[in-house]
Amino acid sequence: MGETLLRQWTMIRSIIAILQWWFFNVAVIIMNKWIFQKLDFKFPLTVSCIHFICSAIGAYLVIKVLKLKPVIVVDPEDRWRRIFPMSFVFCINIVLGNVSLRYIPISFMQTIKSFTPATTVILQWLVWGKHFDWRIWASLIPIVGGILLTSVTELSFNIFGFCAALVGCLATSTKTILAESLLHGYKFDSINTVFYMAPYATMILAVPALVLEGSGVIEWLNSHPVLLPSLAIIIGSGVLAFCLNFSIFYVIHSTTAVTFNVAGNLKVAVAVTCSWLIFRNPISALNAIGCTVTLIGCTFYGYVRQLISQQTQETPRTPRSKMETIPLVNDKSENNKDKM
Repeated sequence: MGETLLRQWTMIRSIIAILQWWFFNVAVIIMNKWIFQKLDFKFPLTVSCIHFICSAIGAYLVIKVLKLKPVIVVDPEDRWRRIFPMSFVFCINIVLGNVSLRYIPISFMQTIKSFTPATTVILQWLVWGKHFDWRIWASLIPIVGGILLTSVTELSFNIFGFCAALVGCLATSTKTILAESLLHGYKFDSINTVFYMAPYATMILAVPALVLEGSGVIEWLNSHPVLLPSLAIIIGSGVLAFCLNFSIFYVIHSTTAVTFNVAGNLKVAVAVTCSWLIFRNPISALNAIGCTVTLIGCTFYGYVRQLISQQTQETPRTPRSKMETIPLVNDKSENNKDKM
């Protein structure tokens, strides 16, 4: 009886964790698109900077004031030698995501972001000379095919937004790969990651935002008809961006790796559906098929990665020159393509 109740509570907890993760993720994406499209606040650097400021404040409150999560102690030297380079790539990743949202629909942006597993594997193969199991390469075929079909049939295609989203995938992959080496020895969770990286990211982004967008923001403030509600939405998106990181921490500790992978891909489907219901961007039948194929490919990739990981743990490893199976960074958190 006790074991049954425990299993039921574990299942309920997992469902709640996944639902709140979906809510914050979809809310952040839709609010950002709303800011760019409906409020005509077309300043992605400023929006990203506001997100980093809100996240830095939120992480400080959670760790230092409320003490809901113990701080991971990092050497002062490592903060500049390890954390700062990660923050720089982290900053590029977030900015490019917001830039792409300004120019292309959420459905298209989310589909392109699903290309991240492929760019991670390809980068490790080309730059670091790592080799992967043939099943990993096979699992990338539907991802690449789905992306190509979606791009060719996208009715609201914009080359600048497409390139921003694609380079954002490369930045996400670079961050994942760098984390494997730079953060070696530190078991970072999503809250501590934000606690250390958000202040650096704010420093990196503040000057470019002021120089490139400062005059435009001032003009928007002077000419916008309903200022206070609009500012509340912009700042609210920053608060939700931090809540998203907190929800990621909760869902990682409440689900298994397989569940997390499947839920992550279903999350993209939920975001695409919700965005279409709100913004009504045109989606052709072939475009929808391409998006579906991509998500199925991502799910298959996660399954193959987990399967190979289990086989590697069960079988004694024999020495092979420059042979790897699949990069596993921060356990289940590699697939977090929408942090902040």
